[in-house]
Amino acid sequence: MILEPAPPDFEIIQSIDGDALGRPFAERIDADGRELLITDGSGELRVRLHDEQAARRPAVVVPLDSMGELRADVALHFARRLAGQRTGLLPAALRLTPFQKRRLIQLLHAFDVHDLGGGPRDVAAKVLASDHAQRRSVEWKDSHARRKANRLIHDSIALVERGYLKLLRGF
Repeated sequence: MILEPAPPDFEIIQSIDGDALGRPFAERIDADGRELLITDGSGELRVRLHDEQAARRPAVVVPLDSMGELRADVALHFARRLAGQRTGLLPAALRLTPFQKRRLIQLLHAFDVHDLGGGPRDVAAKVLASDHAQRRSVEWKDSHARRKANRLIHDSIALVERGYLKLLRGF
């Protein structure tokens, strides 16, 4: 999220202080300003302040791109947080369900096995913990574990080769 100083004719109700946001997890200062990484139990939020006036008179910049609606939702959560309301940092579209987390972990594990030279049998044994990987070729060929391992390999390659961008868009 990008913060700029609000124009002088706007009444600013709340400046940004450390108490409202919580302690930044990380902070980086460069030629473009200061970037804070704020975390809580619901996720993390990156806040870019171009100068110190942006903290005293904050105005959120929402680029009108394909992610504009999601950015506006994040800005609304941020404004609620500044007002002292209890809210998560991330809107629902950006939060992963427990199933999605398990699936992503499984995909990354499958990619690692495949990337190290493993095939579907290795993925079935190491990622799926399936005993079907030890079966004879005829039985393995018709195994549901083989089909699932091949699907995991295919989906994991797609995820690593730019599919992760869907995560940033909230699926």
